[in-house]
Amino acid sequence: MAEENIPVVEKEITEAELSELLQIRRDKLKSLQDAGMDPFEKVRYDQQYYSVDILNNYDELEDKVVSLAGRMMSKRIMGKASFAHILDYKGGIQIYVKRDDIGEEPYALFKTYDIGDIIGVVGKVFKTRTGEISIHAEKIELLSKSLRPLPEKFHGLKDPELRYRQRFVDLIVNPEVRDTFVKRSEIIAEIRNRLNAQGFIEVETPVLNTTASGASARPFITHHNSLDIDMYMRIATELHLKMCIVGGLEKVYEIGRIFRNEGMDATHNPEFTTIELYQAYTDYNGMMALSEDLISHCCMKVHGTTTINYQGNEICLAAPFRRLSMNEAVKEQTGVDFMSLTDEEARAEAKRLHIEIEDKTATKGKVLAEAFDEYVEDKLIQPTFIIDYPVEISPLAKRKPGQPEITERFELFIAGHEYANAFSELNDPIDQRGRFVQQAMEKAKGDDEAMMIDEDFCLALEYGMPPTGGIGLGIDRLVMLLTDSSTIRDVLLFPTMKPIA
Repeated sequence: MAEENIPVVEKEITEAELSELLQIRRDKLKSLQDAGMDPFEKVRYDQQYYSVDILNNYDELEDKVVSLAGRMMSKRIMGKASFAHILDYKGGIQIYVKRDDIGEEPYALFKTYDIGDIIGVVGKVFKTRTGEISIHAEKIELLSKSLRPLPEKFHGLKDPELRYRQRFVDLIVNPEVRDTFVKRSEIIAEIRNRLNAQGFIEVETPVLNTTASGASARPFITHHNSLDIDMYMRIATELHLKMCIVGGLEKVYEIGRIFRNEGMDATHNPEFTTIELYQAYTDYNGMMALSEDLISHCCMKVHGTTTINYQGNEICLAAPFRRLSMNEAVKEQTGVDFMSLTDEEARAEAKRLHIEIEDKTATKGKVLAEAFDEYVEDKLIQPTFIIDYPVEISPLAKRKPGQPEITERFELFIAGHEYANAFSELNDPIDQRGRFVQQAMEKAKGDDEAMMIDEDFCLALEYGMPPTGGIGLGIDRLVMLLTDSSTIRDVLLFPTMKPIA
C-alpha cells in the first residue's frame, strides 16, 4: 500500500488504514535514517521569504532565486514533473518540481515525501501558464518528517472538542484559526502601545497569594510545601496594583492570567487574561474615556473601521458609548425604581417580577443587581456603560458624593456581555476595612465568592492613596468581539478541557 496513492486529503481514513499509514511513515523515516539522511538532524534553514512576500512582490521577484520553508499540504506527481503546495506562517504558495532541474535522485526522494512533511525550497519565482505565482524548484530539502497524516479535506478537523484538544492540528488545517490568534496578538500589542504612549508602565504582580481578594470569585487553592501554608491563585491583580499607586507609580497596568474556580461556558474559562490598570488623580469618568479609546483603536487596528458585525449584530465601537445608571437601566425594562424602595419593598417587587432572591434579608441594592442580570444585561447590544452600582456589590469602589448607597462604578456591556469593570477607587482605609469585614461576614454565612480581609492592602491605604481610577478589561472577550468568535475557547490557544477517561 503506497501512501502517495491514497487521496489523503479527500477521503475519510479508517482505523485500519490509519494504522497502516502510521507504519508506512515510520518505515520511510527508518529508510532515510539508514541512508544517513535523518530529517530530525536538521538544525537550521535559511528561510529568506514567506509565501505572502513573494505573492505581494511578484514584479520585483520574478525570475529571482528565493528560499522558503513550510509544510507540504498537497502533492501531484505527473511523471517527470510535479506540483505541490506548501503552507508557511503567512500563507501558502505552489511549487513546481521537475526531475531534470533538481536531479534524478532528489526527485525520486521528493516523490516519497508525505503530506504534512516540512520542506525547504530554493527556486525561481515565476507564473504558470494559468497565471499562478509559483516557485520553480532548484533544490528541495526535507527538514522534518510528519509521522501522522493530516485530517482529510472534506471532513477535516471540525469537531470542536477535538479542535481544542489538538490545537496544533487545528492551526495547520484551519487558516481562519491562525488568523484569530494573529489578531489576538495585534490587539494586545495595540493596548500596550496606547498605554505606553500615555505614560503607563507595565508591572508584574504575584500569581500566588496568601489571601484571595480583589474580586468576588471562588479561588483555586494550592499548598506551599516549604512554608506549609495554603495559598490562592490570584482572582484579580487589583490590590497589588493599587499598592503600586500608593508607592508613587501613578500609572500602572498588568496584562496577565487570572484564575477562578468557577463554571465553564461560552464566555468563561477557569484561567483567562485581563488587563487591569490604575491611574492616580482621575475617576471612573476618566476610565470610561480610556476604555473607549482602547477598544476603538483595537478595532481600527484589526478591521480598519469601528463598525463590526458580531454574531449577526452590527455594532459601532466609535466613542462615545452610551451611559446609563444601573437603576435607570432596570427601570427602563421593568418600570420599577428599586433605589426609591425599602429593602422589604424591593424584595416584594422582585417576587412580582419572578426574580429568585435566595437571601431573604437581601438589601434593595442586591435586589437591583439581580433585576439587572435578569432583565437588562442581554439587551445591551451596542456599547453601554452601566454606571453607579449599589455599595453592597462594590466593596472596592468609592461612594458617590451625596449618595452613600451608590458607588462610582461602571461595567461596560457589548453584545449582551460584560467587557470591563471600573471604579473611582475607594481610598478611605476605615471605610475599606469596614467593607472587608462585611465581606468576611458574607463568607462566614457561606458565600464562597466573598472577599477575604487583605491586611497588607489595608496597611497600604493607611499610608494614603491619591484619588484613583481603575479598570479591568477582559482580553479574551475583546478578542472574541473583534474576531466574531462565539465562544471563549475559540480565542484561547489551549482552553481548559476535561481529561479523556
